[in-house]
Amino acid sequence: MSIQHSHFTRYLFVIVAAIVTYSLPISKSAGANDDPARPPSLKTVPIPEPSNLERFVKDKHMAIVLGKALFWDMQVGSDGRTACATCHFNAGADSRSKNQVNPGQNRIHSDGSPQPDQHFDYGPNRQLVLADFPFRELSDPLDRSSPPLRDSNDVVSSQGVFAMLFKSVKPGFPTDRVHFIEDDAGFQVNRINVRRVEPRNAPSVINAVFNFRNFLDGRAQHMFNGINNWGDRDDNAHVYRAISSARLERERILIDNASLASAAVAPPTNTLEMSAKNRPFPMIGRKLLSARPLVWQKVHPQDSVLANYSRWPQQGLSATYYELIRAAFHPEWWQSTQQIRILDDGNTQVIAGKHRPNHSAHEYSLMEYNFPLFFGLATQLYMATLVADDTPYDRFMDGDSTAISEAAIRGVDLFRSQTRGRCINCHEGAELTGASVTRVKASPIRIRDGQAFDRGFNNIGIRPSSEDIALGGVDPWNQPLSYSRSMATPDCPDGQPCPIVADGFFKVPSLRNIALTAPYFHNGGIATLRDILDLYSRGGNFPELIQHDGSVIMPLNVLNHSESEKTDLEAWLLTLTDERVRNRQAPFDHPQLFIPNGHPGNELQAKPGALGHAADKFLEIPAVGRNGGKPLWKFLEK
Repeated sequence: MSIQHSHFTRYLFVIVAAIVTYSLPISKSAGANDDPARPPSLKTVPIPEPSNLERFVKDKHMAIVLGKALFWDMQVGSDGRTACATCHFNAGADSRSKNQVNPGQNRIHSDGSPQPDQHFDYGPNRQLVLADFPFRELSDPLDRSSPPLRDSNDVVSSQGVFAMLFKSVKPGFPTDRVHFIEDDAGFQVNRINVRRVEPRNAPSVINAVFNFRNFLDGRAQHMFNGINNWGDRDDNAHVYRAISSARLERERILIDNASLASAAVAPPTNTLEMSAKNRPFPMIGRKLLSARPLVWQKVHPQDSVLANYSRWPQQGLSATYYELIRAAFHPEWWQSTQQIRILDDGNTQVIAGKHRPNHSAHEYSLMEYNFPLFFGLATQLYMATLVADDTPYDRFMDGDSTAISEAAIRGVDLFRSQTRGRCINCHEGAELTGASVTRVKASPIRIRDGQAFDRGFNNIGIRPSSEDIALGGVDPWNQPLSYSRSMATPDCPDGQPCPIVADGFFKVPSLRNIALTAPYFHNGGIATLRDILDLYSRGGNFPELIQHDGSVIMPLNVLNHSESEKTDLEAWLLTLTDERVRNRQAPFDHPQLFIPNGHPGNELQAKPGALGHAADKFLEIPAVGRNGGKPLWKFLEK
């Protein structure tokens, strides 16, 4: 069935007759006055799943097997060394600290046009140290108006691939055929290219299945179209379905509750993250379908998902991606004698299958062309298993009164207090974020301080919005990323039209496992929990921020300057760590991974490699099985 309608109709639920209030009504605890109840255990929240999943997936377990292999496979990157997991290997996030700086490439002009910053304050290939943080250091850490001792718009994020142009793939080879080019974005040391770095800090993928949209600016849509991250915003996105072995039908699909699938298919073609320039996704399918999964990586014989396919102590899996797709998905999405040609204008046409396909041409089998569909759904189903709901706090809320300390109990009560902490107004529900499927579907627009905005997104004055407009940006069709901006202006409580704001708004992260996921915020500019609490105590990094659209973002004072209150709140935050995550126990176990960790040398010099760019230095993340292993290092520990 073809679905033909504007993406805005998918957000009709945001048109509400009543005023959307500060937060959803929450039942009160006894004696809690007007404070919301303590957040419940995450075990009380069902895991979102697509309503039409069975139309595509015939064996969910096999799809999870496929998804875990794809997520951890370094062959997905053009260099054969970069996996999705490369940026999400530690508690679902990235704890590397060398060559992890972007100079601020998301900066814009006053008219909204790009003005990327290519000047590094913390140079490429630098080894960051604790003394570099916070990136905006105020002379009085409790006074947001005090003069800064240090101020940088650099971003701590994740290194990806080198600058290169895609040429082709060669069956059976883990690396693409590419042409290395001079980096025009500033990722060089003495004119030697180093690995490029993303412009935003990589959030954890653990518990990300609960998010209504993913990515910090919400680009990964709730609806998955089987091709890219743009959901029903992209009217031209389509897959093919086999009516018979010799007949293909073009079809536009939309899969709900699938923002993780939308998110999964974006990095593999991103030139800062995993891909050579101009690499189409079906070429990734062509390469992987002819390669052994995880060919350079060992899989533990007790892996909670992949054990039956482990070749331990040899590398790789015993099953091929071709076999895994056939086992996981219905044949109508992969079985055909016809081929699909992608034309220069992006359109497609069905052609007769060739006996000897040209592996450099943009003519694909049905399995190759629909590879983004398989990649997205399988990866989502795997990541949906990464739910950390067994923390001391969850056990406390499940009835174990001894699971957390008295200090932590005071901390959670401060967190929910409407006269003191007010943290719960953004970090809502058991998910501890207003960006969850539960919160957004129930109440998608939030009103605060006479302004309306997308629920689950906020601007708390970390940096000026001109450095990264985030949710205030537009999609490739010049439509606003903020769905509130596409709707009629809602009324504020006083009955007057409520202006809609989005510039510099970022998705509110969950606080779960926060002790393991430094550095913090979209710019990675804070390294410790206490510095986070200081920021909230002073009400942000700036007295106030005048936005690109002329609106004013007022700082959030959610704490006073009490060190004892910060100590209590930090004690509670530490109870949000699931020890299975720390110890890499099932479902958080994984194959072996080799991660690039900068280059020999420093920000002043980098050793050249055989291909002319900087030589790589890799760290091994050993494979662990369901029983886990030694905890990995935290940020700045290695």
